Amino acid sequence: MKAKEFIKKYTMVLALIIVFIFFTALTGGRLVYAQNISNLLLQNAYVLIMACGMLLCILTGGNVDLSVGSTLCLSGALAAKILDLGGSAGVAILVSLALSAVIGIFQGWLIGYIHIPPFICTLAGMFLYRGIARVILDSRTIAIMNKSYLNLFTSYISFPGEQAGNVVSALIIGIIVAVCLTIAILINRARKASKGYKVASMGATIAEVVIFDILIIAYANRLQGYKGIPVMVIWILIVVLIFGFITSSTVFGRYFYAVGGNEKATKLSGIDPRRVYFWAYFLMSVLAGFSGLLHSARIGSVDGNMGNSFEMDAIASCFIGGASAYGGSGTVPGIMVGAILLGVINQGMSILGLPDQYQYIVKGAVLLAAVVFDVVSNHKTGKS
Repeated sequence: MKAKEFIKKYTMVLALIIVFIFFTALTGGRLVYAQNISNLLLQNAYVLIMACGMLLCILTGGNVDLSVGSTLCLSGALAAKILDLGGSAGVAILVSLALSAVIGIFQGWLIGYIHIPPFICTLAGMFLYRGIARVILDSRTIAIMNKSYLNLFTSYISFPGEQAGNVVSALIIGIIVAVCLTIAILINRARKASKGYKVASMGATIAEVVIFDILIIAYANRLQGYKGIPVMVIWILIVVLIFGFITSSTVFGRYFYAVGGNEKATKLSGIDPRRVYFWAYFLMSVLAGFSGLLHSARIGSVDGNMGNSFEMDAIASCFIGGASAYGGSGTVPGIMVGAILLGVINQGMSILGLPDQYQYIVKGAVLLAAVVFDVVSNHKTGKS
């Protein structure tokens, strides 16, 4: 792989590294404090998880789900209300996820089978579900005190006897993950080469492995200086790995790319686009509901404004991470990089104390630049 091809393939990874170094210098090193590094993923857990579902919606033709922030709020509100009434953590979680699944079935049916435009359907849902959430909350803030619920999402992993500030297990786990990732990348390359697929040169593959391993070990090293690996990171990894596998290694996952690439040809090939739309919005709603549980646990309370504009963060992460505005292309690893890049920008600006208006300006500029890069680099001038 030539240097130009390597740079094009890993543009956002390189951009993430540059932005991280830039904000580290700009904040006088405060960005890399152990607590800030730990909070980087915790504060953006909802983005990382919802971006996986939003990718499926975008793949179908550049469509988005505007209701996910309200679904997140409704899920968190229902869980908080059940806990406030004395219900168990298990009941609160199951009921909230069940309601999210019902929302997904409802919206998936309207969009896939009734052919309601996704923008209109989810825009209506954005108002509807937030209104219901505020009714459940009775327009007040409900604090979450259930320890089982909080520990399930906000505790930290450490070995017995380890103290905060010196959690060596975090570094050990990070090294193990880096080794496993290295083996997986090399096996995947060998498998593709054996089947005659075009693969990157060994030098480019080694460069890829080194970059990702350094990032993983550096992150784990910072976590050992705080409280260890947050349980929420495990939840994020589970979702990311499942959806990464679905989109890259299953026939079902390829259906989303096919519909976004050419819906008419997909239909003629025997694939029902209605089912693809249904599953995209169903899975999106379930992930939004799950994000509501994570976010409510991290904050420790729920109010009627929770989740405002979260859908925009999920959408921006996908486009920044390489998903095409016209559908048919995008990967889970790519949108994860986009989400983390957006998180670094948010956290860096927060540490600097920049007013909200400037944060909006920066995020808007980054999103616009990402979409322009996608259109120009792929010579797209329209839906065709």
